[in-house]
Amino acid sequence: MQTLAARQRAFLERLDVEYSYQLAKRMEQFRSNPVLGYRTAGSKAEFETGEMLFQEMKRIGLRDVVKDPFTLDTWEFSHAKLSFDGIVCELGGYQTNFDTQGPREFQLLYAGRGTAADLDGLDLEGKLVLITINQREDWWISYPVYEAYLRRAAAVIAVQDNGYGQVDSAALNAQNICSIPDAPAFSISQRDAKKLMSYLKAHGGEAAVTFDAKSTVGRNGTSYNIVGKIPGKEPEAMILLSAHYDSYFSGFQDDNAAVAMMLGIAKALVESGIQPRKTLVFCAMAAEEWGVANSKYDWSTGAYNQIYRVHPDWVGKVWADINFELPAYAHDTQDVIRCVYEYQTFLKDFVETVPDVTHLYPDGVSVVSPVLTWSDDFSLSIAGVPSMVNDFAGGSFMSTHYHSQFDNDDAYDPSIYQQHHQLYGTLLLAYDWCPAAPLDFSVRLEALRDSLDLSRASLCEGEWGNLLEAISNATTQAELCWKKTQSLCRRYRQALQEENQELLDALWDFSQEWNQGLLEAYKFCEDEFVRLTWHDDVIFPHEYAQRNLAALEGALKALENQDPQGALDDWLHKVDTNWYAYYFSDGTCRHFVDYVLEQPEERLMWGAGRILGACELFDTVRALQKKCDTGESCQEQAEEIRQAIENMEDTFRQTIAQERAAVEALSQRLEGLLQWANKE
Repeated sequence: MQTLAARQRAFLERLDVEYSYQLAKRMEQFRSNPVLGYRTAGSKAEFETGEMLFQEMKRIGLRDVVKDPFTLDTWEFSHAKLSFDGIVCELGGYQTNFDTQGPREFQLLYAGRGTAADLDGLDLEGKLVLITINQREDWWISYPVYEAYLRRAAAVIAVQDNGYGQVDSAALNAQNICSIPDAPAFSISQRDAKKLMSYLKAHGGEAAVTFDAKSTVGRNGTSYNIVGKIPGKEPEAMILLSAHYDSYFSGFQDDNAAVAMMLGIAKALVESGIQPRKTLVFCAMAAEEWGVANSKYDWSTGAYNQIYRVHPDWVGKVWADINFELPAYAHDTQDVIRCVYEYQTFLKDFVETVPDVTHLYPDGVSVVSPVLTWSDDFSLSIAGVPSMVNDFAGGSFMSTHYHSQFDNDDAYDPSIYQQHHQLYGTLLLAYDWCPAAPLDFSVRLEALRDSLDLSRASLCEGEWGNLLEAISNATTQAELCWKKTQSLCRRYRQALQEENQELLDALWDFSQEWNQGLLEAYKFCEDEFVRLTWHDDVIFPHEYAQRNLAALEGALKALENQDPQGALDDWLHKVDTNWYAYYFSDGTCRHFVDYVLEQPEERLMWGAGRILGACELFDTVRALQKKCDTGESCQEQAEEIRQAIENMEDTFRQTIAQERAAVEALSQRLEGLLQWANKE
């Protein structure tokens, strides 16, 4: 029997990174917009790319290759061209409906940042509105676009003020819109916006332009996740590799290179002749960038559908998902694997065996948690599939090249690409070598304990101490389970070395029941302990109220010190969605709260049930804004904040009690699993 090291060598010998690069380039041929690219959710270009990947999976020797259909909202972005004064500008698009049915004349005006104050007093009906936006520092595109929609603007054209697309003044940008499809939006480069502003200035601030655009959102369309396998000796135990094949613009890094790397790893494994113990599943996901209209959670649609609607049976069978995003570029001085808490220990041990990479990453390889909402691994994780991704969010690429036409192979680093092929291919084989999912629950429990603000203990009376005691007891059980898993892995490796087939079979049979218990406990943790802020940060349940309380108390103290400006500048913007009330109308602000709290789960997908409430202080914020100028008493607003604090304290107590009960239930699960194991 081959050792793990021998299998890894056999894999590495067959790696062909040039194959992956050329496949990534081939994906660029499929495009909705002939100039800019775009391979969007449910589009013809996405379908054609899926067909090519379907054939490619079969060609490289994957088995049981299928196209898994799912229902989604679709988007075709054909073109958008703005003409004025003999200049023609190519515009980017957002997932909205707008069809001029050929070139058509519009009036266009500039409206600052598109806030309610900027739009007040302007006649926008039927006109194009140019705005400036910084989505990384200020607000998402959906807010000014919806504000203009309420005032009957024909469409918004946005230019980035830094934020995204900083690589070049010619850069366009595209993002998921997180809004209704009938509030149209497009993007223009800084270079072209400068020309347009000069034109407007010469015509008194408003001028006629010619616009030719076609952008179409459809409902209840169909797209396909493309799946192929390398069958293992145990078909019911699986390891999943995933990456998405839709894109903005050419999408070389995001995510052509990732899909191609996944298939490059698959090709090398097939050619090496390695017989895996587990079935290896390779899934090219559609519709990651977008896929459901009028939802705050409108991305990761393909992954969510795959695990919740197409293959919910994968939960409990897939031991790990290794997801790939933007893998052909060094995003930081460290190469970071972002994973669920329970895989930290295993991955930290694994990276100790990785060859030195300091010539590529001066600070080596690190492992961090939790997984974030940015990519498909989050949908898989909360469904019950322990997941990880090569982290990509920390470097400058996100503000320079990301989601622009400069995401091309000019930003390709073949050394980084090769290193990631090697790292994740050998990691895949290391997982296959494990007889049970190497899940260490003590890491999540430690993170839960560390996230507790000790100054809040008095709010919960005895419940606080009960939670800490429950965490301590559960940690003991978690550590015992981890030792049992480690012992099982050691005995399994020794039996392999000794070629003791009888013992191998016995250990494998035992591990199936053990592993099932571990995966069920993992799913329980995701259900009970994963919540989101209104800004999509992943938090423990108690952190929702804990964070809000700190901000509310700071605001109240500022008001008690007769400092309404301090309350606004330092505190209230941190509470849920109240930041937007500083700049946008009540109708806009409430729309983006209500569409989270009052929509059916199927349109919220991975965000459903993860928001714990809405502390709305919109009227309070606006009243304080006025009183900063007038110097009037803020006593009424202080009372409103006191009431919000009382409500948030109740929420805090409830979540602490719920966490205590959940931790105790987890402890009982792990203890029961250990009792079963000790009898076997």
